[in-house]
Amino acid sequence: MAWIILILAGLFEIGWAIGLKYSDGFTKITPSVLTAASMVISVVLLGLALRDLPVGSAYAVWTGIGTVGTALLGMYMFGEPATVVRFVCIGLIVAGIGGLKFLA
Repeated sequence: MAWIILILAGLFEIGWAIGLKYSDGFTKITPSVLTAASMVISVVLLGLALRDLPVGSAYAVWTGIGTVGTALLGMYMFGEPATVVRFVCIGLIVAGIGGLKFLA
């Protein structure tokens, strides 16, 4: 159950990272409120997951999910470069997340 909570926390991290873009420097009220709510939910879920998971692994997985998701959505939603090198780097992050989940 802790891993599911951690994955949800990572998804909310993606939400707040993308929300930062839409909030336009916190000048737009609705995206700003949704971004702040995603931040709180993400950190609370991370805290709940840390009851049962090692902090080093959980934090790395949480940030990894956020990094990969935000990078992919940035390419899809905002036209950021989708180069082979970027995908290889994303693959390395995913490999690291998998290693921490299954080997650590």
